Amino acid sequence: MVGKVPKLCYTICMVYRQAAEALKNWQKSDSKAILVTGARQVGKTYIIDKFLEENCESVFRLNLLENEGAAVLFNSSKSAKELLMRLSLAAPDQKLVPHKTVIFLDEIQVCKEIVTTIKFLVEEGSYRYILSGSLLGVELSDINSAPVGYLRILKMFPMNLKEFFIANGVNDDVFEHLENAFKNKSPVDSFVHDKLMELFKLYLIVGGMPKAVQTYIDTNNIQNVIAEHNYIRELYKVDISKYDKEKKLYLNEIFDLIPSELNQQNKRFILKNLNEKKRFSRMENSFVWLKDAGVALPTFCADEPKYPLKLSKNTNLFKLFLCDTGMLCSMFMNNVQIKILNGEQDINFGSVYENFVAQELCANGIELYYYKNKKQGEVDFVIELAEKVLPIEVKSGKDYKIHNALNNILASPEYEIQNAYILSNSNLSAQGKKIYLPMYMTMFLKNSAPDIGVYKVDVSDLSGWKERN
Repeated sequence: MVGKVPKLCYTICMVYRQAAEALKNWQKSDSKAILVTGARQVGKTYIIDKFLEENCESVFRLNLLENEGAAVLFNSSKSAKELLMRLSLAAPDQKLVPHKTVIFLDEIQVCKEIVTTIKFLVEEGSYRYILSGSLLGVELSDINSAPVGYLRILKMFPMNLKEFFIANGVNDDVFEHLENAFKNKSPVDSFVHDKLMELFKLYLIVGGMPKAVQTYIDTNNIQNVIAEHNYIRELYKVDISKYDKEKKLYLNEIFDLIPSELNQQNKRFILKNLNEKKRFSRMENSFVWLKDAGVALPTFCADEPKYPLKLSKNTNLFKLFLCDTGMLCSMFMNNVQIKILNGEQDINFGSVYENFVAQELCANGIELYYYKNKKQGEVDFVIELAEKVLPIEVKSGKDYKIHNALNNILASPEYEIQNAYILSNSNLSAQGKKIYLPMYMTMFLKNSAPDIGVYKVDVSDLSGWKERN
């Protein structure tokens, strides 16, 4: 039977998002414009509107998808002053108050020229600017003049596991306990561990799309969540159908094949399942589109687990994960959601677990690789943390201590690998170089910004150099 899910927090002002903190930091310390991008339906517009409502006394909003005529403003205006005048005419019911108003331009993918224009608006200095839109990785790929120094980019993802935990009532004391356990390599309290593993499995099937999470919190009905996933998937397919019809790329086929390809034993994306006569070079644009749109997460093979991994990147071997584990489960058949919640041991959940790890690492800003060698075997992920290579194995079953390929590369002196993580359903433990982490501790795998500090070159000795020589 399905275990009882921990009691949820029903007081929702839409769930906590870490992007809100980034917007507050931008408001306090950054004079640049900020561009919030990410896949469709990850909550960009909502979080910006909520931020503006709570932190800004004067706001000017313009949705370019709803106001198609406004896009012309950015194509024909000759100066920042003229553009601001035209903006005020496009929404006469809103006021522009110099040095107080924040201008929010939403759905800018319909007018990518805004990105080049924003430089002049920022230089003019009367207003702050927030831009947002979906498919921007696709639409802006050919921009010739990016406003370097004038635009900060904030990329949003589906809700990560920590955000999901917070939405379900997990408090700061629990996160502090988890962080201490992770730092000290000590087990998590068994009661806390069991509850968080229940919530983790719930996250696998609900995922991180905000509307799906809200639907679950409001109704606790998994069928309603699946319906939300299906709706979002249809939105993605509409976007796909609009793209580059003349070339007849394989976007739809690739998108639909992601679940079945992940279910293969090696989880690699096999081109022959699309068309055995097609080479990767001829279909590369389709994979790039899915990546740039934020829909898929490509994970390329690294031929050697050495830093930097990019030097051994093999672009012909890759896995393709979906941007959201909940949507992935909804694309599977056979009631996989119930089986996950019941913890059925005869089902291989490896692909869902790996998709979660890929999703979490990507949201933490980590580039995804895996390692495969005919002699040594395959390791699920190899990533770079603190300029060192870290292998990661993902185990969904009981045999989480069997990992021959991982043992092989740890034993190879040429790789100089100091530690490896094995993510599983079990509590934290350590055995030599191998550290066994519960799945939910993937949230702690992230790079921190280096503390370079103050650095100054003393050139005083150059004074009189010519005379001395």
